[in-house]
Amino acid sequence: MDPRPMEVLPVVDAGEGFTFLSGIRVLDLTTSIAGPYASMLLSDFGAEIIKIERPDGDDARKWGPPFLEGESLWFTAVNRNKKSVVLDLQDSKDREVLRNLARLADVVITNQPPAAQRKLGLDYESFTQLRPDIIFTSITGFGLTGQRSDLTCYDLIAEGYSGIMDITGDPAGPPQKVGAPAADMLAGQDAAMATVTALFDRMRTGKGHLIDVSLVESMTRFLCCRVSPYLGAGEAPVRSGGTDSVIAIYQQFETSDQPLTLGLGNDAIWRRFWQAMGDPGFGARPEFHSNAARRDCRTEIVQRIQAILLTESRDHWLAIFASARVPAGPINSVEDLAADTALHDRGFLFTLRDGERQVPQIGLGIRIDGKIATPCSAPPRLGQHSKEYVALATTGLTA
Repeated sequence: MDPRPMEVLPVVDAGEGFTFLSGIRVLDLTTSIAGPYASMLLSDFGAEIIKIERPDGDDARKWGPPFLEGESLWFTAVNRNKKSVVLDLQDSKDREVLRNLARLADVVITNQPPAAQRKLGLDYESFTQLRPDIIFTSITGFGLTGQRSDLTCYDLIAEGYSGIMDITGDPAGPPQKVGAPAADMLAGQDAAMATVTALFDRMRTGKGHLIDVSLVESMTRFLCCRVSPYLGAGEAPVRSGGTDSVIAIYQQFETSDQPLTLGLGNDAIWRRFWQAMGDPGFGARPEFHSNAARRDCRTEIVQRIQAILLTESRDHWLAIFASARVPAGPINSVEDLAADTALHDRGFLFTLRDGERQVPQIGLGIRIDGKIATPCSAPPRLGQHSKEYVALATTGLTA
């Protein structure tokens, strides 16, 4: 039987990573992906995350197969470094535990619609009564205000609203979802960034903040370079498959074996490309003098490039383009990506070892002073830390 891909990754032992947010305590009331991703980012920078879960756990714990030793690999992807505390918020005693933990927290993160927040007393106003300088970060589908604020939402729905699906996919085919939970991940990043910003301001002013992040707006901002031309010039983007509608040559090509991507984004790269291809005269033709001009001649140029690339292998051309400083690369599958030793060497893909447990992880991808964020612990088992934090809520200790 072939080894699982995680078994050939570098093994990283749980330890101490970044400590920039050490001393910051986050009460994470979220489920699924966007909120847990936001709190995991904060944990990678050193924050303490108290993950409050229903008795049946975070929704993502059930998302599978595949599972690893009974755990959803979607869940383990966005929940390292956290403490899992099970509370039934329909129970008055558990609600009091939550309120006491909130008094000891710096940040509360939630992903419930505003009506649900208010109904359960989990809204900004309720938490400020417990701690006036709280940072309250809300991640919802449509934001805390507006005509859609109380609608429920998932990544798929947000992608549809944002316009990204309409311009993704083959021109002759149907709209396509991005191949990852893009709205969730973008909103999670936005929430983490805004939370750190608010914490910095609180350090100066002593004031708390209400942060309102919307999946639809985070996803739509991702399209700003496509929306802006429409707003300013009335040029609506169209589905263009693996090409770009603005940069003349920015697409995939076939070679004699495997496809590659090629981006000729400025005049200098254009000239270097044709030197590398051994045909500088073609690139110097006056009708190709600018990107706008090359767009008008795109069909002819693409046919010429494609004919030449078919004569050699992908690796042959990638070596030539790397030497000539021409942006190009492979089209990796997830299997290819997992086997990329450059990402292993960077400490980005690894297997986390925490005691007897081993869990595959995708790293933070941010180095600071040459260091990576080493996880302090594996994703928690459901309720693993309930006893510890119920005791903390009861005693009121801050340690």
